[in-house]
Amino acid sequence: MRFIVSALSILAVALWATATPFDAQAGERYGKQKVVYHINYPGGKDDKKYRGAMRNIQNHINAVGAENMDIKVVIHGNGIGMMKSANTKGKLQTAIANLKTQNVNFHVCNNTLKGRKIGYDQLYEVFDEDVVPSGVAELSRLQQMGYTYIKP
Repeated sequence: MRFIVSALSILAVALWATATPFDAQAGERYGKQKVVYHINYPGGKDDKKYRGAMRNIQNHINAVGAENMDIKVVIHGNGIGMMKSANTKGKLQTAIANLKTQNVNFHVCNNTLKGRKIGYDQLYEVFDEDVVPSGVAELSRLQQMGYTYIKP
């Protein structure tokens, strides 16, 4: 019995010793980050591409830490399908809702909304403050402000 308790104690200390430095190293390694993710493509069958993009963002947050991240998602053109699909309950809506709780901001192109005659009621949680005049102009503006561009 004493051997089992000792082995478990050693295992617990080993796990703690390996987990704690890694978490600290992640913050030191990556530091603070400003990132813009660009979504302008169709989601594919069952919104697979959109869900993959949201998974990329979550993995990014997991690696760097939400407190070290300033993430914007700019949506325009065919990417508007993501917010339309998320308007119904499902995995995509859950993923977006979870990211929003981690302060990820979703910016929707007004040109796309006007051009396709799409109202806010057709989209998942899009409000006036989420709409930008132009998706491509917003991407350029954010990059000029030091945001790293990622297209998942």
